[in-house]
Amino acid sequence: MPHRQLAQVGVTMGILASLLGLFGCDQQKVDQAVGRVGDAAKRVWQSAKPDNLLFKDIVAGQSTEADVKATAGQPEMIWENEGGTRQLEYPRGPEGTSTWMVTIGPDGHVQKIEQVLTAENFGRVRVGQSKDDIRRMLGKPGKVEAFRLKQEEVWGYRWMEHPTERAYFNVHFGPEGRVTTTSRSDDRLNGA
Repeated sequence: MPHRQLAQVGVTMGILASLLGLFGCDQQKVDQAVGRVGDAAKRVWQSAKPDNLLFKDIVAGQSTEADVKATAGQPEMIWENEGGTRQLEYPRGPEGTSTWMVTIGPDGHVQKIEQVLTAENFGRVRVGQSKDDIRRMLGKPGKVEAFRLKQEEVWGYRWMEHPTERAYFNVHFGPEGRVTTTSRSDDRLNGA
């Protein structure tokens, strides 16, 4: 990232820290102040917004895709599904431990919101699945590592393995871009 962009990000983060200090968790006041700062600050705030505020006031069956985007910002990816549904992907990484998928029905209303980095979803990963299959299921990985000698790419998903302990769930892809195995690794930031 060029020096000028880093400086802008630093200034924006300073403004956001000041806003949080002034208003705490009063979402309405924070939103009003962020609106005055501009779109760049709003995008940064939405990416750093705590999970419990990310979809505040979004109601399944009532809220629309536009409501979700106004509250949570632009998704990382939008998946078009069979049957006319759309899936909006909101990863909270690379340091976050959650990825949210919002399903929008054919009528444009929210059908469901779910955090997908769970043991249950990890158990759905199967040998032979493609990178697209995994991305649709788990979202954007927090880290991607290439091991040239093994001809392997590993996607790591940071998650809360236990209420107080983070770990990585890793998906290993062979040279054809298909899952060969999965593994678990420690999060070096535990206890930090």
